[in-house]
Amino acid sequence: MEVLGYILSGVGVLAIIAAVIIANVLSKTKIDNFKQQFYVEQQNKADNIVLVANERAKTIELEARDKSLRLQQDAESELTRRRSEIVHEEERLQKRRTELDHRTERMELREQAINKRQSALDKRANDIEKMAVDKLAELQKVANMSVDEARAQLLQEVEKESRDDMARIIRQIEAEARADGEKRAREIVADAIQRVASDHVAAVSTSVVPLPNEEMKGRIVGRNGRNIRAFEQAAGVDVIVDDTPEAVTISCFDPVRREVARRSLERLIVDGRIHPAHIEKILNDTQREVDKDIVEAGEQAVFEAGVAGLHPEIIRVLGRLRFRTSYGQNQLAHAVEVARLSAVIAADLGADVDISRAAGLLHDLGKAMDHNVDGTHASIGAEFAKRYGVHPRVVNAIAAHHHEVEQESVEAVIAEAADAISGARPGARREDLEQYIKRLRALEDIATSFKGVSQSYAIQAGREVRIIVRPEDIDDLAATRLARDIAKKIEETMQYPGQIKVTVIRETRAVEYAK
Repeated sequence: MEVLGYILSGVGVLAIIAAVIIANVLSKTKIDNFKQQFYVEQQNKADNIVLVANERAKTIELEARDKSLRLQQDAESELTRRRSEIVHEEERLQKRRTELDHRTERMELREQAINKRQSALDKRANDIEKMAVDKLAELQKVANMSVDEARAQLLQEVEKESRDDMARIIRQIEAEARADGEKRAREIVADAIQRVASDHVAAVSTSVVPLPNEEMKGRIVGRNGRNIRAFEQAAGVDVIVDDTPEAVTISCFDPVRREVARRSLERLIVDGRIHPAHIEKILNDTQREVDKDIVEAGEQAVFEAGVAGLHPEIIRVLGRLRFRTSYGQNQLAHAVEVARLSAVIAADLGADVDISRAAGLLHDLGKAMDHNVDGTHASIGAEFAKRYGVHPRVVNAIAAHHHEVEQESVEAVIAEAADAISGARPGARREDLEQYIKRLRALEDIATSFKGVSQSYAIQAGREVRIIVRPEDIDDLAATRLARDIAKKIEETMQYPGQIKVTVIRETRAVEYAK
């Protein structure tokens, strides 16, 4: 039984082995069939791709042939057109060449004619020159004078006549200038402002505000310029932030607005809170403060000048002169000084002292007005004073202190004289005594440097120079030219406020004795 069991076990193993072998054979056969089928499918796909590619290649070849044919046709058309244009251009050039040949022939004929005419003209010029030489010799023989002598004498006569004519023309021009003086004066003033006002404007229209550090400039400007725009719009000034270390500049022609802006900016810098809302509040507070200072300055000036009974509005406007200067002279101090001078002069002359004081104090009241009021400062001040009940003689003195209207009283003359004294005295307008004397001496030196001048005197605090000439050297017409030349040299070599009058004096004395 055991043997039979072993035999059955061996047969089972053999069966299993046979089954495995048969399975492997069948699997390999199946794989070979699958591979063969896959190969056939791939071969079919490749054949289809080749077929499609061949058909597309044939299509592209046909399109390329058509395109090549079209390009060839276009090229032939362009070539034909170019050939036609070349033929046309050759015809045009040939025509132009023919015209140039004809023109050259005509020019050659004209040149021959001109040469013949030139020969005739040269011959005639030689004959004329010979005749002129003969005539000149004959004239010299008759006149007993050489050519150089005759030329010198002729030049003397021409120069003398020319100088007389020049003097007459100068007088005529000056007469026309007087007739059209106002228009010409405006043009001259405008030109002078454009040429020399820059330094003066910078001095009287800007204020510098110091800063604690450079970082403060950024805070003043603000993000995207918000703070500086708000400040400029609210204050009505320009704020200049440049490379000046630790400082900004405030620019404005209105001195009161500039003062308000300066004080406000200083307070903002100290406070540190710089933003649009706070800026507006500080400006309002500072405006009230400055208005109060203006009223106090006006009241103090009225008290110092000894003038009573003025309307509060006049006192307020007068106080605005505290922030205005003219050539460095404070206008409010100038007004008080003129009032005091007017009172002294009026007392000595027996005129009305109170009227003179008031006229002197208020004579420049119009300078405190802003640009919205039209007219000269004298007329504006007189109209404003008249509106608030100022005495008519004071109103006339204000209007007439620059001779814009007729002076109706002695007090008006006194106010004008006191104004001139205050403005012309040494030191009043940033000019010390030494500079004042040098300017007077320079005026006299310029005058005496001209030929024919005997003596010169600078008078009226350097506003006029009087020149005495030698009558045997300078005639009346030459005196006119001399005054003009001296004035021109003063303009070119000196700097001075206002104008300088040049007066040339020529005196002829005839003395005879009866025997």
